[in-house]
Amino acid sequence: MAATVKEMLIRSTCDVYAQRLAVKHNKYVDQNQIDPLRANPRHSVHVSRLVSARFRLARCQELQISANGLADQTPKEAELPLGSRLRSQAILTPVSDPTLTTKKRVFTFGKGRSEGNKGMKSLLGGKGANLAEMASIGLSVPPGLTISTEACQEYQQNGKKLPDGLWEEILEGLASVEKEMGAFLGDPSKPLLLSVRSGAAISMPGMMDTVLNLGLNDEVVAGLATKSGERFAYDSYRRFLDMFGNVVMDIPHSLFEEKLENLKNAKGARLDTELSAADLKELVEQYKNVYLEAKGEKFPSEPKQQLQLAVKAVFDSWDSLRAIKYRSINQITGLKGTAVNVQCMVFGNMGNTSGTGVLFTRNPSTGENLLYGEFLVNAQGEDVVAGIRTPQDLDTMKHCMPEAYKELVENCEILERHYKDMMDIEFTVQENRLWMLQCRSGKRTGKGAVKIAVDMVNEGLVEIRTAIKMVEPQHLDQLLHPQFEDPSTYKDKVVAKGLPASPGAAVGQVVFSADDAEEWHAQGKSAILVRTETSPEDVGGMHAAAGILTARGGMTSHAAVVARGWGKCCVSGCADIHVNDAEKVVVIGDKAINEGEWLSLNGSTGEVILGKQALSPPALSGDLETFMSWADKLRRLKVMANADTPEDALTARKNGAEGIGLCRTEHMFFASDERIKAVRKMIMAVTPEQRKAALDLLLPYQRLDFEGIFRAMDGLPVTIRLLDPPLHEFLPEGDLEQIVSELTTDTGMTEDEVYSRIEKLSEVNPMLGFRGCRLGISYPELTEMQVRAIFQAAVSMKNQGLTVHPEIMVPLVGTPQELGHQVSLIHRVAKKVFFEMGSSLSYKVGTMIEIPRAALVADEIAKEAEFFSFGTNDLTQMTFGYSRDDVGKFLPIYLSKGILQHDPFEVLDQKGVGQLIKLATEKGRRARPSLKVGICGEHGGEPSSVAFFAEAGLDYVSCSPFRVPIARLAAAQVAV
Repeated sequence: MAATVKEMLIRSTCDVYAQRLAVKHNKYVDQNQIDPLRANPRHSVHVSRLVSARFRLARCQELQISANGLADQTPKEAELPLGSRLRSQAILTPVSDPTLTTKKRVFTFGKGRSEGNKGMKSLLGGKGANLAEMASIGLSVPPGLTISTEACQEYQQNGKKLPDGLWEEILEGLASVEKEMGAFLGDPSKPLLLSVRSGAAISMPGMMDTVLNLGLNDEVVAGLATKSGERFAYDSYRRFLDMFGNVVMDIPHSLFEEKLENLKNAKGARLDTELSAADLKELVEQYKNVYLEAKGEKFPSEPKQQLQLAVKAVFDSWDSLRAIKYRSINQITGLKGTAVNVQCMVFGNMGNTSGTGVLFTRNPSTGENLLYGEFLVNAQGEDVVAGIRTPQDLDTMKHCMPEAYKELVENCEILERHYKDMMDIEFTVQENRLWMLQCRSGKRTGKGAVKIAVDMVNEGLVEIRTAIKMVEPQHLDQLLHPQFEDPSTYKDKVVAKGLPASPGAAVGQVVFSADDAEEWHAQGKSAILVRTETSPEDVGGMHAAAGILTARGGMTSHAAVVARGWGKCCVSGCADIHVNDAEKVVVIGDKAINEGEWLSLNGSTGEVILGKQALSPPALSGDLETFMSWADKLRRLKVMANADTPEDALTARKNGAEGIGLCRTEHMFFASDERIKAVRKMIMAVTPEQRKAALDLLLPYQRLDFEGIFRAMDGLPVTIRLLDPPLHEFLPEGDLEQIVSELTTDTGMTEDEVYSRIEKLSEVNPMLGFRGCRLGISYPELTEMQVRAIFQAAVSMKNQGLTVHPEIMVPLVGTPQELGHQVSLIHRVAKKVFFEMGSSLSYKVGTMIEIPRAALVADEIAKEAEFFSFGTNDLTQMTFGYSRDDVGKFLPIYLSKGILQHDPFEVLDQKGVGQLIKLATEKGRRARPSLKVGICGEHGGEPSSVAFFAEAGLDYVSCSPFRVPIARLAAAQVAV
């Protein structure tokens, strides 16, 4: 390799190697600890044996080491043993480090020292903090500087202008890097080239911008060509012109791509690597003309101007549509902006002894403890990540660059032990020399997350309390995704096979654009997004689609990484498919599949299957059972389920529910025609006698359902809510004449009687009308029938040897008098049933708190109630004054304008509704210390809401049977 490029690379030192080896053997050493290592001959022998040939001590030069990036510690921290200071926690999103504020905006790193560390993610971004950390622990990191997220925030607030003094600070940091490298930006005789990358505190793969090879112009490229070869120099230059034009000057990438494809066709080249130096020179001139054609101005050739423009472009990318959409989908809020990482370039495109790769220290799909990644010979990093070339697996590197591969494996072990997590690593090999470009906590599937957490506990890497935080509640959601019922049945329909980029099964209708995927999803259709390759702009459609299929890109391409993070089924790099976006058709072999046709994907095998294949519920693994048993031991909050049928109750129990927190009796009325007809007779009844006759028909159905639920929940509490919805919900749908005709047939009433009754039942605002306890107070026979069915079923099951714990819940109470009326009636009926059946049992009577007034007078209500269950759906509706049925008209506008951060019907409004819950709990327990308190709205399965309920001191949450594992984990994570 030519001298200049060699000078551009760091020569790691004896100290760094010693430090690094000590880290590898779990002995963190600072500067003072390194000298004795060198002084002791026995230690020196040990070190020299461990250092492989590529670490020849002859190459070492003297360094100043700032121990482990901890130079900025307070004296109190410095007194701690070094091991204690460095003991790391799993670094999962979201970021928990305290927000740091500082006047310093530019932080340098390299040569075994850095001005930052991994704890500074909110200030340096994840990438910057981890680069600083890797440099500190002695890994080979190209030196550079990080511009802080605070600088980005200032830039945005300053009308998208660099804040005062920032450019001077950047130049000062650059001078430090130039001095360290002995190379200079814009100097043809000693050229320094830079990469400029984004990096927010929370990883957002592909959402923001990157520029490589910055610093090239006609003079610098000539100098580089003299020293390092023409082909390499002009290949780097044409890449820079393309990337800079696209990212910084907003010139469509396709304009450059078109010139490249035309030249390849003209020269008969299939791959970029087949173009000669002369071809690339010609391409550079064509690329420079693209600037004139597209922007009417020349390519900016002054390197410092290039740097300033690139920094501003990265800051601007924080507010790009794709980044905003990604943050919205992943509910990422509260960040200051992106940091900018400016780093010396290392080159993977210097021939067959160079290359670039991305790897995970464990398989992110399955969690298996094997390196999982991809490598491209003679390429730069963007080629792998963007999916432009479909790469080879790591075995390629193992065979053609064995020494670099061996060092990479060692680095993976060091980083896993240091971070105590599965890591995602980007690296480059330049002429057999390994360089680490990035590390971060690796995104993983639900299956992978659980296995990694369990394995790391078994390996002694982490404790159980740490492992509990390594699995996100959404990961469990993925594990509960369906799989194909029987893969053997569709074998003859497999038309192509790609890479199994994100596991699971997806069935849907083919669409070819992200916008169409979003539109079809909004219409309730299941879509499979088919693309040649995805780009960050497709993020909305990728999220809306049931599955993703791409023709290009590897296991670490944009599509694969984003899909895995969402648990979205994805098959990538499927070379057998040819996508024609214009015609909206995908050709596979001799088959043409048009938009709207059904396709199935198996993300676990990479199979692409014709037609609509049958799905079945997922099977839970042994690792998941182990993991959930740990979660259950740690959590204090109980998790119940909302279940209305015996089948739901069994599912809930299987998923770990500790009882039924809400059984909605009205759902049982729709189970058969006979039932709904009896309900309609009850609704249309004019006299109590007519109503009682209709209710007598319903009683056996209700009793049968309650028996099934009590049987399924043997030994666990079952909370049954008395009839709650407005009566009109049970009437037939359609126009008035149809409704009258159907009711006349069902009830035997005349048309005039039906019209008259409907008129009396009609309400202006039914949700605030004749419903809940108002029904039971106005029609006591209704409460009487339901309570009789509950107690008859309970005593019957008890007589069969089951343990039954019925809890009766009175809905929509706003005053203690309403509850008092219903409680007296329930006790009277219980007494009667126990007398008639010659047996009794204990039971509880409580209420749903879903009216704000009930929360405010909770102390008075608690005198009548043995338990409170917050119905957070209605409580949210009444606190905000939003109708759940109409909120869709304005909620998207509120969310896009930032008036609301979340849909309050999905994520609990902690400042409003949450305070009512806290107040009611405190007042209720003051009046009745034994009061049992829980919630049974949709929020019971939403992780951040569950955390709030746990901190508020509630006893339980109740959610849908399928979200029970998620709530169990969320409750455990609050406890640790």
